[in-house]
Amino acid sequence: MISRRLMLKTAGSAALGAAGGLAFSGLAARAAEIATLPFANGERPLVKYPGKRALIGQTARPPQLETPFSVFNEGLITPNDAFFVRYHLSDVPLDIDPAAYRIEVKGLVDKPVSLSLDALKSLHDPVEMVAVHQCSGNSRGFFEPRMGGGQLGNGAMGNARWKGVPLKAVLDKAGVKPGAVQVSFGGLDGPPLAETPDFAKALDIDHARDGEVMIAYAMNGEDLPWLNGFPVRLVVPGWYGTYWVKHLNEITVLDKPLDNFWMKTAYRIPDNDCACTEPGKPAEKTVPINRFKVRSFITSVMEGDKVQAEAALKLRGIAFDGGSGIKEVAVSSDGGKTWQPTALGEDLGKYSFREWTATVKLAKGEHELRVRATSNEGKTQPEKQPWNPSGYMRNVIETTRVVAA
Repeated sequence: MISRRLMLKTAGSAALGAAGGLAFSGLAARAAEIATLPFANGERPLVKYPGKRALIGQTARPPQLETPFSVFNEGLITPNDAFFVRYHLSDVPLDIDPAAYRIEVKGLVDKPVSLSLDALKSLHDPVEMVAVHQCSGNSRGFFEPRMGGGQLGNGAMGNARWKGVPLKAVLDKAGVKPGAVQVSFGGLDGPPLAETPDFAKALDIDHARDGEVMIAYAMNGEDLPWLNGFPVRLVVPGWYGTYWVKHLNEITVLDKPLDNFWMKTAYRIPDNDCACTEPGKPAEKTVPINRFKVRSFITSVMEGDKVQAEAALKLRGIAFDGGSGIKEVAVSSDGGKTWQPTALGEDLGKYSFREWTATVKLAKGEHELRVRATSNEGKTQPEKQPWNPSGYMRNVIETTRVVAA
């Protein structure tokens, strides 16, 4: 724990200001390479931050780092040093003392609680879960027509083994009073200006107490990486990342729904079955974004790859949904005219990536490979992506174009 603080101070030592604080810009090192995402204006620098390999730099203040898509072919678990990073506010905590860290539990409770890290870990036997963490705007750069917001490729997601304490155990420790409606969550990252809304999110009380929502202190067998929420973060399996509050230090039980900017204005989707509108039109009614839609990807070949003609081509990929699990995955080598089943790999849990494999044989020429997943609840991917004003929840059938020669 102490070494974590020393590492951050060393990494930022060249940027120390006159007041002795860490200057944010000194923590990133730009690599020589440029990543090109497969859409217009897709050139992005590769950058390195402490604890991270070279990732795709979307913004610098605050850091928004996308995982290069090739990482997802390395295995079902996304390595900590390759895991994507998303902050909303630029006052990122750079010096956290684990010994002094506290999580305050307050609001509509029998007894407010201030938990140290040791107290948190001793509150309940550790629980573990493999779950996908995905940004709401993952793949936004592919929407047509384009909209504002971070123009992300498909790399604002990752799959990790999370270890921590059920949120329910913490709420039970404080004692939730009758009349509780929601629970809100805040972290140590803060707004750069007083007029900027501080980031906080909320879950309905029954969801917060379902036993699956977790306060995680470990990720893939190690302490949480600094940029992924050290020392603890909220894990909300199956739900988009806006709820996965990093550097969690404040839990408040509420007697009415949270109506801050981040709940009543931001991160909302059209209130209909497709969560969509006609392109360019705002939604008449919205609801907060919530559970993942079913998705699948080919990871073993990339757009534009050349493969051997008339030979067995082994395909591999991943699929996931919001928590029912994957029932089946099919692939097409002719642009969706015909489909063949795939073999599903190891099941790491209903919230995890699920591996699939298949073998195809391609004649000489250009081919459109497609992949389509179906969840255990019967949901499947659309052939055409529904549009929404924020570029959220993309889950269209993915196409990868290759040349067989």
